[in-house]
Amino acid sequence: MKDIKRIVLTGGPCAGKTTALVRIVEYFSNLGFKVFTVPEVPTMYSQGGWSYLTPNPDLYYEGELAILQTQLALEDSFTRLAEVCTKPTFIVCDRGTMDISAYIAPEMWKDITGKCGTSSNDLRKRYDAVLHLVSAADGAEQYYTLATNSARYEQANEEGLQLARDLDKKVNRAWTGHPHLRVINNHDDFDTKLNRVIMEIGNVLGLPQTVKEERVYIVELTGELPECVESEITQTYLVADPDCEVRLRRRNWDGEVVNVHKTKKRISATEVLETERQVSNALYESLLQQADPYRATIRKTRRSFIWKGQYFEIDTFHAPLDNLVMLQTKGVEVGEQVNMPPFIRVIEDVTGNPEYYNYNIALRR
Repeated sequence: MKDIKRIVLTGGPCAGKTTALVRIVEYFSNLGFKVFTVPEVPTMYSQGGWSYLTPNPDLYYEGELAILQTQLALEDSFTRLAEVCTKPTFIVCDRGTMDISAYIAPEMWKDITGKCGTSSNDLRKRYDAVLHLVSAADGAEQYYTLATNSARYEQANEEGLQLARDLDKKVNRAWTGHPHLRVINNHDDFDTKLNRVIMEIGNVLGLPQTVKEERVYIVELTGELPECVESEITQTYLVADPDCEVRLRRRNWDGEVVNVHKTKKRISATEVLETERQVSNALYESLLQQADPYRATIRKTRRSFIWKGQYFEIDTFHAPLDNLVMLQTKGVEVGEQVNMPPFIRVIEDVTGNPEYYNYNIALRR
């Protein structure tokens, strides 16, 4: 059976998904891929006459159930099409099943997933990658518009912008725990945002990528963090070839556990090839037997959040170091300003300093 990659394009209102889909199809078609796109199901129902704002609770419930059932059926149908396609193929979903959970009460979500014979954990596993495009309402307010989606009810005023920001964070939290969740920042140049989407999809497809250094800082927290996702990470490096880095990571959050096996292979001075796969608890325990004896296990607490359109991760290390707090940005381009949060004091910029790569922090001394 063909290995068909399913990729979710998600995010809050006015994030640029529609434009990104056009760019994805154009770019990868030119590389010889057939790109199938699953349309946004909630919009289909809204345009068909159903509304989130209906005062009828039974109509609301049946609509949400129908959206999930339709989403599952459409994705499965497009997968069958992809399996018989003779070209290299992948599927892009304009929103995925977990997006639905961001718009309804947890009790209703549990009920409708039960009726569909599934769960949140199973639904996340349906996809190979989730690309979350940050809403323009967060850090790019001047570009927020209703013109691209007539069904959008988050208006372009301050109340609507705040609602859009809140939805953006809810959607991001819904996908938390997916091993290949990537948050795509806002930028002054929208092409930069689109190029990051293209790069992340290329990574999922196993295409070589240009080596990029993410901004990394040693920091001190000076105030309260905004709403964030907190998780505990255990990271073990496995024995590998000299030009290859193999990492086994277990992430715990909200009572859930995800294990990810990642391989990073440098194929030239400027290019790297990365592959990720989720592994079962049994395989995780088995792979630990291959732990690199020269590297200690890293244990750290990660707090992730979006601030003014940019994505941040704060790692507080517990082992092998216990006095190190590092902040990492994701997707900030060279020469672009970091929107450093006011509750962060930068002690040192260690971007590109090998001493602070996790791979080297793990070295036994």
